[in-house]
Amino acid sequence: MTNTTNQPDAITPMGKNVGAVLFACNLNAVRSAMAELMVKATFPGKIFVDSCGVTPGDPDGFAIAVMAEIGLDMTAHQPKSFDDLDSGFYDVIISFSPEAHAAAEQLTRNMDCTALYWPVDNLAAQTGPREEQLRAYRHVRDDIMQKLAVYLGQPIAVKA
Repeated sequence: MTNTTNQPDAITPMGKNVGAVLFACNLNAVRSAMAELMVKATFPGKIFVDSCGVTPGDPDGFAIAVMAEIGLDMTAHQPKSFDDLDSGFYDVIISFSPEAHAAAEQLTRNMDCTALYWPVDNLAAQTGPREEQLRAYRHVRDDIMQKLAVYLGQPIAVKA
């Protein structure tokens, strides 16, 4: 089922085995990249997972730092857009922004794929002292981790 209202979808445990997940946000530098790495670390080789943005951004140092705090290395991530995806098959696309959700709906018009919308804070305009910014990034990381744990039915693997 696809949500076409931009209203948040309830976070409930997945009802079937999900073999391929795409995470999407605006720039693929923070939210979707974090989610991709979390699922890869928790289900290595069991779930195909990718991420993208409406437009590709640049790697984000704060995102890399807060992921390293939980033992997950995001330094190799290269942001990409929907147009850069290698696969055209996903069981579910989870979007973290209204713009990404609209793009996911377009992608899933002619495929059997669920598009979910889970709003998560956008940190693109985040300013302030380093510690304040890191707190905001930790909040986003932990929000995504909590949502994924409910959806996937188990805690997200951390290596801290």
